[in-house]
Amino acid sequence: MPSEPRTSARPLRADARRNRERVLQAAVRAFAEGSEATLEAIAKDAGVGIGTLYRHFPTREALVEAAYRNELGRLCDAAAELLDELPPDQALRAWMDRFVAYMSTKRDMAEALRQVIASGGDPFAESRDRMAAALNDLLSAGAAAGTLRPDADPSDVLVALAGITQTVTAPDPQAGRILDLLMDGLRPR
Repeated sequence: MPSEPRTSARPLRADARRNRERVLQAAVRAFAEGSEATLEAIAKDAGVGIGTLYRHFPTREALVEAAYRNELGRLCDAAAELLDELPPDQALRAWMDRFVAYMSTKRDMAEALRQVIASGGDPFAESRDRMAAALNDLLSAGAAAGTLRPDADPSDVLVALAGITQTVTAPDPQAGRILDLLMDGLRPR
């Protein structure tokens, strides 16, 4: 199994946190372009030295897995952020757009993720549960507001979203139209 990033009881300093985030963003870009990106190129793109990259991510697999999990975290955390900014039905629709973009990134990173799995890692261990929890929050808020059906099951919506992303990707306008159709089905009858 790939090594996990170094963790300690102390939180990272602000500069170390920024460096880690820049490395993760650079890794997503690099692995989306192909799994053969060098760690040196990723460090350079992030504006850090190779030692800084290795301090946070001791192996290539650890970096790939952390980059994927960071994207997953951004998607799932967006549910609460969107609910703070928008009415629940609009928050759900905005989250759906982010889901399509997330799945496009995941598809672009597929080869790098396969290499992590081949080395014994499981980058997807928490994915479904975390996404279903985010959807549950959005659907529950919409049901409480009366703008979404109270009987919508987060797992069913997640399957529908995954199905949509099998045929269309962001920023394809068709993706938006299909998501609008899904939203229509989630509105109260």
